Amino acid sequence: MVFPFQTTDFPIFLAPMEEVSDASFRRICKSFGADVVISEFVSSEALIRDVEKSQKKMAFNDSERPFGIQIFGHDINSLCKAAEIAASQNPDFVDINWGCPVKKVVSKGAGSAILKDIPKMVSLTAAVVKAIPLPVTVKTRLGWEELNKPIVEVAERLQDVGIQMLSIHGRTRSQMYQGKADWTLIGEVKNNPRMHIPIIGNGDLDSGEKVAAYRERYGVDGVMIGRAAIGNPFIFKEIKDFLSGKESHVYNYEERAEVCIKHLRDAAEIKGERPAVLEMRKQYSGYFKGIPHFKERKLKLMAALTVKECEDALR
Repeated sequence: MVFPFQTTDFPIFLAPMEEVSDASFRRICKSFGADVVISEFVSSEALIRDVEKSQKKMAFNDSERPFGIQIFGHDINSLCKAAEIAASQNPDFVDINWGCPVKKVVSKGAGSAILKDIPKMVSLTAAVVKAIPLPVTVKTRLGWEELNKPIVEVAERLQDVGIQMLSIHGRTRSQMYQGKADWTLIGEVKNNPRMHIPIIGNGDLDSGEKVAAYRERYGVDGVMIGRAAIGNPFIFKEIKDFLSGKESHVYNYEERAEVCIKHLRDAAEIKGERPAVLEMRKQYSGYFKGIPHFKERKLKLMAALTVKECEDALR
């Protein structure tokens, strides 16, 4: 098992999440120990039409490496062209999203919709692998629904057409984000003697203790942290400390507020004040989870329209 980029023996990934894993949040997560970060997913159709928002999603700096750009789509020509555009930005790898469950993506035949047509999934992936010189990786789910979880076969077939890493979310599309992630099938993929590429497990990981337990139980080569990282970049340090046997620092309100303000300022500088202020609203519950008497401040934050108003509310 060899990663297609330089990283640690057991890397912790920040999952690609729309309007969450932008450059400002990726850099903060890196500062707290995230080993590998990936862009928000980029529409192949928007990318080939040169839509400015999609172009901006690919921007990164060297402090974020190893860094991947994630693309999604359903048409072979646009997907390959988008992969070429993404590769031209010189990331460390290009990731194909075959797992997004949201309706607006699935209704176009992209994301996890492809799990209903495995031959097409394989042929599209093979075309992207041939189209670009960079490593191609895939993120997907167990299957479309409970009665159809072909991930063991899918993993073999994707490896056979040349992908160099596979990340698996332990749910079906029909589950969306509900219920419990099924890691047994992730373990089956990893322990399949035919597999030789890195297998990254994703789903329900919210503590260092759970990461350590799942690493031991299922043998994955790394893990990907998604929803548990929203507003909680500290989780990467917590995981790293637990795995190394260190006692992890508990961040108080003032420390959390300072990190949150830096996140907001960086986001405003990168994407503009109003988008940054609006998108930060989904992060506050994570940043200040467990902080007593935070409700009044949160109400002010949710109503704020400027960075200064947010800072005043936090301080």
